Amino acid sequence: MPTAATRSSSSGILARGALIFCATFLAYVPALRGGFVWDDDAHVTRPSLRSLDGLRRIWLELGATQQYYPLLHSAFWFEHRLWGDSVVGYHLANIVLHASAACLVVAIMRRLALPGALLAGLIFALHPVNVESVAWISEQKNTLSAVLCLGAAYVYLGFDRDRRPAQYALALALFVLALLAKSVTATLPAALLVIFCWQRGRISWRRDALPLVPWLAIGAAAGLFTAWVERTYVGAQGAEYALGWPSRFLLAGRVIWFYLGNIAWPADLMFIYPHWSVDAGEPWQYLFPAAALALLSGLWLLAVRARGQTRRASAAALAGLLVFVGTLFPALGFFNVYPFVFSYVADHFQYLASLGVIVPASAALALAAGSLTEESSRLLARAGAIALLATLGVLTWLQSGTYRDVQTLYLTTLARNPDCWMAHANLGLAWSLVPGRLDDAIAQYEISLRQHPDNAEAHHNLGNAWARTPGRMDDALAEYNEAIRLRPAFPEAHYNLGNLLARIPGRLDDAVAHYREAIRLNPRFAEAHNNLGSALARMPERLGDAIAQYQEALSLDPDHAEAHFNLGNAWAQTPGRLGDAVAEYQEAIRLRPDYAQAHGNLGNAWAQMPGRLGDAVAEYTEALRLEPSSAQAHFNLGNAWAQTPGRLDDAIAQFEQTVRLMPDFAPGWRNLGGARFQSGDLPGAAAAFREELRLTPDDPWAQQALAAALARPQGD
Repeated sequence: MPTAATRSSSSGILARGALIFCATFLAYVPALRGGFVWDDDAHVTRPSLRSLDGLRRIWLELGATQQYYPLLHSAFWFEHRLWGDSVVGYHLANIVLHASAACLVVAIMRRLALPGALLAGLIFALHPVNVESVAWISEQKNTLSAVLCLGAAYVYLGFDRDRRPAQYALALALFVLALLAKSVTATLPAALLVIFCWQRGRISWRRDALPLVPWLAIGAAAGLFTAWVERTYVGAQGAEYALGWPSRFLLAGRVIWFYLGNIAWPADLMFIYPHWSVDAGEPWQYLFPAAALALLSGLWLLAVRARGQTRRASAAALAGLLVFVGTLFPALGFFNVYPFVFSYVADHFQYLASLGVIVPASAALALAAGSLTEESSRLLARAGAIALLATLGVLTWLQSGTYRDVQTLYLTTLARNPDCWMAHANLGLAWSLVPGRLDDAIAQYEISLRQHPDNAEAHHNLGNAWARTPGRMDDALAEYNEAIRLRPAFPEAHYNLGNLLARIPGRLDDAVAHYREAIRLNPRFAEAHNNLGSALARMPERLGDAIAQYQEALSLDPDHAEAHFNLGNAWAQTPGRLGDAVAEYQEAIRLRPDYAQAHGNLGNAWAQMPGRLGDAVAEYTEALRLEPSSAQAHFNLGNAWAQTPGRLDDAIAQFEQTVRLMPDFAPGWRNLGGARFQSGDLPGAAAAFREELRLTPDDPWAQQALAAALARPQGD
């Protein structure tokens, strides 16, 4: 039976947890209203990975996901099963994970018998430097890996006390899972060794180091593998990352002080910070690593030579600083990570590392408050702690609001960092999706390219914008070609250049070549397979090759509605395959019920089958409901009514709508004339045939039809 002390302890744990969760939720309410930003669409499971086979690919196929963090992408896979593309679900998951990590901070500090555990947990939960990791859906890699990493630390500290093999196995399993969510957690075993050295004054090889040797080996392997993936698959290599080792040491020193400053004074936080110029020839840049080494050396000397409270405080500060720097090590500049092309620092890089500062600082504040003897002083200390937490909470609430949507995020970034070429380019991309903002998008791309002319992505996106602008096709071609010159292995640029060339008379072969190059670079590029099929379908005797491309697109993305539609069109042209065409059109409509063209072409297929004219009429009617201004749909429905007894007037009405919408459509005038002729409206028929002859003056059928309408007596 639980004792009163046990019940009290359980109640205290629940109360602390509830306080952290409530405070975190309140601080991040604006984030719940946020949308997808930047590369969230590359992390939230894309259609081609949403099947069970997609889950297999997440684990077994490099390049299937943006980074090889299979546990993270499995979490996204399951989350998509739960709430699909609902943004609130992903934000709520991040907030819950972040609050859970804060609770684990409290649990670890209590296991280490450190004062100020609740204060540290709340500071971590509410500090605005963590907003980027919590409000940005992509950074679920941070919150998920933090829960697993801190869980591993908590369990391992229990093993260190009890030496139970089951605890060791569980801690190791949690550590491996953390690495599979984000490999920056590889620094955990080194952090544990620092903690043991601080606790006991020295490291015991047998007790402390030996059990962590497998952890260190696994972590090192994971870190090196991730560095290779960053270079090979993510693109973190090339001239933009060419820093010599002296420059990398200078960068590391500056990065350390930058992050310390942001923790101590979180002002002017931004999504993308200015990109520093690191120059080993500038003497002032040596001050940063020199000051960092001086700080570490000073704390070490005090921890070794001082006595009493000063020695203990120095040892704690040194341990915290070592954990801080060690956890930051993967992001200090010694390894290339893709965001370095924009900035050498980012708030999400210091998510776990910040605990190296927050934990000892909170413990020091708690000790100082505990040493106060007067009640008024203790009340003042509590009021100060509450004021600190409230200030952090308000700052977090304000900062998380900048993640409301991509426009807000990038406009806020540019207000603080006007030279951020990446923000200009991405703001342009966001505006290109807003009706009426294409000119603004082009302006942003051009600003970005003035600041960074070698940005292949911006050239590509500017090409997309010019391709949508009447009379700017040559500019679009130039931008696509420049993007490919800068980055030859750019499948999307080859694909979109193929799309543009396919619109230019005489350039279809060139379009096919670029589609094939896009597929060579990315064999799983379903859109490229589909559009290559469409290009081949326009070539004599290539329909079979087109069908093969459509089928390949559908094997990669079974939910590709346009590929189903195109395959249906191909089967409709193939003798004996009309039933297959119907099946493909129906699948396209199932996937996209508002697909007007698919309804229309399904109607055409039904119209060719005996006894299915009623189904054809239903599909044409639905196509017109979805797209009332479609002349082709009016024409098709008119043809169906013309074959239906008693519906000739309806047929005439549909043909009249056809030629009203498309006055130069000769078949519309022909069928209108024929229907009027059948109804006895000879002047109306003659007028329609004259319009047809205006468009096709040498058509003998139209000449004969006009002559018949004029020769036949009215009412005969």
